[in-house]
Amino acid sequence: MKTSPLEKSGLISWSISLLLASGVLAQVPDAPAPAPAPAPAAAPAAGGGAAAGGGAKNGGSFLGKDVPSFDPGTEIMTWDGKNWNVNNNRIFQARFEKYLNAPEETTLTDRAYQTVINAILNNLASGNATTQNIDNAFRLLTQGSRFDIDAHLCDSVADAVYSAWRSQNAQNRLASANESLEVESKQQYWNAQHVSAGDNAREADSTQQSGRSTKGGGGNTKAPSQTTAYEDTMRMTEHTKRIAEIEAQIKANQVKRELNSIQSKVEFQALILQFFLQRRFQHVLIASRFYRAVFNDGDTKLNVGKDTKDLFEKSSGMPPTVGTLDSMANEALRDVREGVQAYQFLLSKQELESATKRLGEAFIEGEFVPEIRTLPREQKRQALEFTHKTNQLISAIDVKDYTLAEQLVNDLGKIAKDFDNSKPMGIIETSKQISDMHLAKARNAALKGDDATLQTELTAATELWPRNPALAELSKKIFTQGDVQQKAVIDFEQLLSQKNYRQIFDDRARFIGALAFYPDKAAKLKEVLDNVQTIEVALMRADEMVRQNNYPGAWESVEKIAQQFPDDTKLSKTRADLTPHAADFVRTLQDAQDMEKRDQIGSSLAYYLKARKMYPASDFAGDGVNRLVKKIVPDS
Repeated sequence: MKTSPLEKSGLISWSISLLLASGVLAQVPDAPAPAPAPAPAAAPAAGGGAAAGGGAKNGGSFLGKDVPSFDPGTEIMTWDGKNWNVNNNRIFQARFEKYLNAPEETTLTDRAYQTVINAILNNLASGNATTQNIDNAFRLLTQGSRFDIDAHLCDSVADAVYSAWRSQNAQNRLASANESLEVESKQQYWNAQHVSAGDNAREADSTQQSGRSTKGGGGNTKAPSQTTAYEDTMRMTEHTKRIAEIEAQIKANQVKRELNSIQSKVEFQALILQFFLQRRFQHVLIASRFYRAVFNDGDTKLNVGKDTKDLFEKSSGMPPTVGTLDSMANEALRDVREGVQAYQFLLSKQELESATKRLGEAFIEGEFVPEIRTLPREQKRQALEFTHKTNQLISAIDVKDYTLAEQLVNDLGKIAKDFDNSKPMGIIETSKQISDMHLAKARNAALKGDDATLQTELTAATELWPRNPALAELSKKIFTQGDVQQKAVIDFEQLLSQKNYRQIFDDRARFIGALAFYPDKAAKLKEVLDNVQTIEVALMRADEMVRQNNYPGAWESVEKIAQQFPDDTKLSKTRADLTPHAADFVRTLQDAQDMEKRDQIGSSLAYYLKARKMYPASDFAGDGVNRLVKKIVPDS
């Protein structure tokens, strides 16, 4: 489906905002520190050009290695070397579904908030921006920030405006200081001229007196006082020095005024850019109109680096100015309104696929635009149903559950007249046909007894369509009619892995015949049967001793074999049953073993002898006595 020119304009506006994010924020110049006493020619260098250029060269990209770009025709976003469909992105889906489930913002509180925002915009409109209206708009910012939906963005605007006003007050104070310095400079110039005039007058008087003295025939004359001339020179030097200091101070104040102006503009512009990237277009309009009202010098150029400037101009076809952001915000608001109107119209025509796409595009571009926030939840829920079913269809195709996928395609065709089922149905039908072909080959292989082909074809059919009903039916028949011998082999391997030797011994008649053609498995079976037979002999011997009331002997017979086969359940149960009947013997024997471990030879020997007295034929007691005797008398 082709994208209309109006939709493209809105999506390109949103794309431009992402483009700005990669360069503008990274290149907004920091506040340049004022030099101690810069020359007048250094003032322009403190502006945004040099600082922004340095930021562009050293700062790097803010959001990735390359700038993001959006293709509205394919709905593909390219960013940092990665591509994804904006409508199928997991983050977008989660945020979009949260919006679709949220109630419409049409409460009295929401209406009151929009009333405040509209009042601010009206007061700041080009024909209404009087001093009184600007002050009224500034006061309304405090009211707007009290609403939860505002997220205190109005406070941010108020702070920026207040900071700009403070900066301008500082500039006015610097201007007043310069006026005072100019007055003082003029006074110093007058004083210097007065001192110079006095020197000239005294020099003329001295010349006249010298001439009269010469004409009079050499009468006594008196030269001007050297002290008076020296004092005049000193006063002239002080006035000249003070004039130089005053001029330097005036230049420094001029530089400070320029720096304050640049700093306040940069901070204000950064806030407008932030609102634009957050898609808070109403706040972009508010901030840009406050910007024009506060900075009425007509300079609205954004202080960005050359790379960002070129990128901005190539993307939007306009120079990077506050007015550009203002116009793009207005265009975005208009495009979102049109997107919502298109969604409602398509919804009435039951063209839910196109309607959901249009709403998703409008949501991406202007999530916080009033028309988006006030859309009724019942209307949004229809898009939510379509979104859920399409996501479920994608998941069903991913896991190859084509039965469910076909059902979802039919459901989507019922609720959305414009749903294109050609692609999913093509995948479903092709996979079903190929799976049935593999099953047919598997049936032929089963009839011929070709186990290798049978396994290969069943595996291929399972990979294509795991939940194919025909696959389950065929597998059931194969297992039901399977070879008894193969079933016995499988059971033997399973019991062997579980160490269930007793069950193997009980079913030994079935396993002996089935494993005759498998030498390795037959050897394992023989080992299992021999071990269990040894256990059975020990149990029979213990039963005989029990009949003779020889419980210590019975217990010892079982204990010996239990040390070799601790996992046999029957052996463990018999051992547990005999232990209480031979408790004294078992306790004495355990005490002897414990003392032997602690190297208490005498006490251990005494207990071993006591145990042998209880059961003279005890191998445990006899072996213990022999070990201890060798320790006591090594040469015995």
